[in-house]
This record gives sequence, structure tokens and C-alpha cells, in this order.
Amino acid sequence: MTADFRSLLSQRTRNMRGNAIREIFKVVSQPGMISLAGGIPAPQSFPIEDLYHINEAVLDRYGAAALQYDYTEGFLPFRESLADYLTAKNIQASADEIIVFNGSQSALDLLGKILITPGDAVALESPSYLGAITAFNAYEPKYVSIETDDDGIVPDALAETLERQSVKFIYLVATFQNPTGRTLSVERREQVAEIVKRYDALVIEDDPYSDLRYRGEAVPPFYTFAPENTIYVSTVSKVFAPGLRLGFCVGPALIRQWLRIAKQAADLHSNTYAQAQATVYISGGYLDRQLPKIIDLYRPRQEAMLEALDRSFPDSYRWIKPEGGMFIWVEGPDGIDAEELYWRAVERKVAFVPGKYFFLDEDDGLATMRLNFTMSDEATIQRAIDILGDVLRGSSAD
Repeated sequence: MTADFRSLLSQRTRNMRGNAIREIFKVVSQPGMISLAGGIPAPQSFPIEDLYHINEAVLDRYGAAALQYDYTEGFLPFRESLADYLTAKNIQASADEIIVFNGSQSALDLLGKILITPGDAVALESPSYLGAITAFNAYEPKYVSIETDDDGIVPDALAETLERQSVKFIYLVATFQNPTGRTLSVERREQVAEIVKRYDALVIEDDPYSDLRYRGEAVPPFYTFAPENTIYVSTVSKVFAPGLRLGFCVGPALIRQWLRIAKQAADLHSNTYAQAQATVYISGGYLDRQLPKIIDLYRPRQEAMLEALDRSFPDSYRWIKPEGGMFIWVEGPDGIDAEELYWRAVERKVAFVPGKYFFLDEDDGLATMRLNFTMSDEATIQRAIDILGDVLRGSSAD
């Protein structure tokens, strides 16, 4: 007889859910499936050849120190290289003001741990990044959805929320948002920053995609508009290698103090060798040479998807045309069930993510879908969009 340990589970597990997109990956792994689902960097974007030289440099430069226990805050040379990297984004932070994590997801989890008391209100864009919701869920917040439009979070809606109730923090992906690809304009950033300062609110800015810009002018991180009210979280996953699991954050001293304490209990410190690799990658000029290659890889893939959408999707569908990032957000007409369309598409070996998973209310976003373009070449993307177009037209005819 198998023991039943359900009674031993903590109460917080009631709010913990598996990541729906991770479950979709099981379908994506089927032979012959074209995946427009995951937000995964293309393997061709990884600097494989450079890593031979980087690994040699790590061992020559740092030796046994790269294999040893290290500071909870992070490998000092890596934090120093990140300080230089952030300066190019107009973020002025010393190495002592940076904390390194096992990916930005770990940073979000620990921020939830130190900030959220069960029942606290946490404000999110609607729709919002599912990984953040998954990270915060264990700490039992009450979520508040903030209205968005094609230019990102709506300032008046945020002000109304902060006027009406106390919010522990606002979670914001200001540049090439996941899932929509939207970017908060400079004007909106200024307005939101003014509101945040007025109400003495705290923002967690998650910025994994801003380096992936294919057109237009770079926009300063939201952090630069309200540095005393913002925790800036980012990662090297999209510009180096996601398997290294390296994220980092900059924020107010009190928040950093408690993050350090929480991280000591969680994992002592992040992978020292991976941090040493990332140090050489950034400080040795490899990132400066690799990033244009990544842009040149992804730009035509995004263009191929946008061209195919124009050609193949019914006129009743609309989509955002972001200047960068990894996703295209598609909105269908009322009455469409994108999850039903997903299963029809899977039968024809094409997968995407139904947009409803990114909303807090299960009745929202039923007709939306998120499409990723980074993992397939242009011809494959166009073929997949043509198939999706056929599926959508078949649905319209039902």
C-alpha cells in the first residue's frame, strides 16, 4: 500500500500550480512538431566556438577560485563586468549594488519570499508573464490586474489602483513584454514613474529582452526614471546561454539586504564557474561581437512571421508588430477559443501558446495567442503560419 502524504503538504501548496507552458512543451517534443510556443533562444545563437576560448581564459585567469564556494552576492569579477554592462543602459550601479541569482526566475521567487505576506495585493499588467505569476503564487498574494493597451500599462489605470488600495509592488516588463511584445513608450515611462513616486510605490522591472532590438531606437530601462522605487531584474539567458542560469538585480539597499539573507538560506550562492564564464564573455568583448549575430539571426525570422501573418491570417485577427523581443501577440475576434484552435493546430503539427494562460481571470484572453519566432528558420515559420491560417479560417467557417 502506497503511503498518502497529502496531509503533510504545507498550506501554500494550494496556490502553487505547474507552469502551463512547460506542460505544452511535452506536446512540442512530438516528432515533426513545429513549435511557435516556447520563449527559447535558438541554439544557433549560442557562442559555442567562443566557449572553448572562454573556458581556457576562465581557468587561466581564475583557476581554482572558479570552482570554489563564493560570495552569496555573486562572483565579484562578474558583478564588476555587469556594472559596466549596465552603464551602457544608463543604470549606474557598483558591483556592491548587484546581486546574482540562478536565473532571473530565482530572483523573482526570492523577491516574492521577502516582500509578500499572504493576502498582500500585487499589481500586474494584464496580460503578464506567467513565470512571474508562478513564482509569486507560493507566497499567496491577491493579484490586481492593471489595464494595458498597445503602448503598455495604462498610467491612469495604475493611478486609480494605487489611489484605491495599498499594493505591495507592481511587476512590470516594460520592454518587449512577455507575452505581448509591447514596449512602454518613454512618455508612458515618465508618467508611470511620476505615479510611482507620488504614491511611494515599488516596481519590479523584469528586463530579459531589451538587447534583442531589431528596429527603432533603444528605450532606457524604466529603472532610470525611478531608481529609488525600482528593483531592476535581468538575465544573460537571452544573450549568452540560458542553461547557465544567471540572472541579477539592482535595487534599494534594504531589498538587497533581505535578498542576500534569503539567498543564503536558499542556495548559498550561484554557480561560480558559470559566473566566471559570463565574466570573460562580457569583459572580453565576446558579447559585443555575439549580440549583432543574434540580432541578424532573429530579425529575419520575425520579419518572416509578420509577412506570413499579413498573408495568411483572416482580416478579423490583429497583431502587434514589436521592434524586438521574441514574441508576436495575436488577438482574434470575440467568440474564438484559442485553446480549441491550439489542439486543431497540434493535429497538423504546429504548436503555439493560447493567450489565456497569461491572464489572471480565466475568462480573459480566450481569443488570444502568443507566437514565438526565435526557434525556427524563416521557411519553417512561414509554413507554420500558413497552416495556422488554414486552421483559423476553418474555425471561422464553422
